[in-house]
Amino acid sequence: MPWRPPSGPPDPYRVWISEVMLQQTRLETVIPYYRRFLARFPTLAALASAREEEVLAAFSGLGYYARGRNLLRAARSALAAHGGLPASVPALLELPGFGPYTAGAVASIAFGIPEVAVDGNAARVLSRLFGVPGDSGSPRKRRELSALARTLLCRDRPGDVNQSLMELGATLCLPRAPRCERCPVARDCAAFRHGRTGSIPPPRRRARRRPLWLALARLERGGRLLLWRRPEPGLFGGLWQLPGVELECEEGARARLREALRAFLGASCRVGDEVATLVRALTHRDLVLRVYRCELPEVGRLEGRPDLRFAAPDELGELGLATAMRRAIEASGGVPKVPGRARAGPTAAGRRRRGKGGEGP
Repeated sequence: MPWRPPSGPPDPYRVWISEVMLQQTRLETVIPYYRRFLARFPTLAALASAREEEVLAAFSGLGYYARGRNLLRAARSALAAHGGLPASVPALLELPGFGPYTAGAVASIAFGIPEVAVDGNAARVLSRLFGVPGDSGSPRKRRELSALARTLLCRDRPGDVNQSLMELGATLCLPRAPRCERCPVARDCAAFRHGRTGSIPPPRRRARRRPLWLALARLERGGRLLLWRRPEPGLFGGLWQLPGVELECEEGARARLREALRAFLGASCRVGDEVATLVRALTHRDLVLRVYRCELPEVGRLEGRPDLRFAAPDELGELGLATAMRRAIEASGGVPKVPGRARAGPTAAGRRRRGKGGEGP
């Protein structure tokens, strides 16, 4: 793994970046993002001096974008208060985005501090190893498992113990069909001895997925595309997107979009035909994006609005856009062409696409 040096002590900054990116994201997805992020922001000082827009652009596509905003805030706080990441669990916990797990992981892996780091994988291993029933994700149960993890810590190599528990859960001690025959600690595992690996921890009930509709406006002017930066927090908070409105039902989407644009832009827009529909799977919801070609005859209140901009085609790659929004732009006709050149409309295949992003807010 690129954040683990072949020799010598680990770099606290690289450990921290990897731990944040790995939260709620698969390892194989993280590695290329991690490498690009480190190439752009190789040190804590480089990250602290970056603009939020740059950081979100580098994070774009990983989902759970609050992680990117907290990375920047924590880098600035750590540099100002400590001159770097502090080698102290209480000090780490004061930084934005640092909870018990992240603080424990950075402290133990980067600084060798004997502190536990119990993520979902480690919690499952500990539940089975010690035969602890109940939901391993509940706060009370997580505190109990953290106390048990502390009994396993090796003071000389706490980071190795923590990472071993995490990787055992990620590779062998799986939620379903654990590979107990290959597990190096099966003979010490209470759940295995009593035939309870299927019930410890109990399978989680998935919440019913609900749809969320977004009606989006594709507004072009002079070869540029109008984008809006969403406020924080919330879905895609702080990222750029096509202007639009969230809907709890599909009925009246065009009229609702027209009303929202009038209030938002200070001008009446003509909402034309629907040019693309996409479905993206978020963590708890199915996001349905409907893009309409719109015309803005008046400038309205666009001047002096930092949350609005007409972006040129070559600027889109430098902006923080969620994957869903990039796909919406592509499906609705791609990036605008320079004036004077013909632009083909979206193909029949491009009018309706379906994707799975696993993308969070």
